[in-house]
Amino acid sequence: MEDRWLSVSEISEYLGVVRESVYRWLAKGSMPGHKLGRHWKFRKEEVDEWVRSGGANERKEQDG
Repeated sequence: MEDRWLSVSEISEYLGVVRESVYRWLAKGSMPGHKLGRHWKFRKEEVDEWVRSGGANERKEQDG
């Protein structure tokens, strides 16, 4: 079993989303990621659990 840290590009490709979505989730503090210096790194298992728990669901906030 492969056990390595993934980059932003690799995790965005794995999830099938653009890199901007990953950065938006990170900015909101919802996506599990680890900052190493200037770079974000991800554990596939942590991201899989985050997706299963509904963390990747984006809801538009509306006034009212």
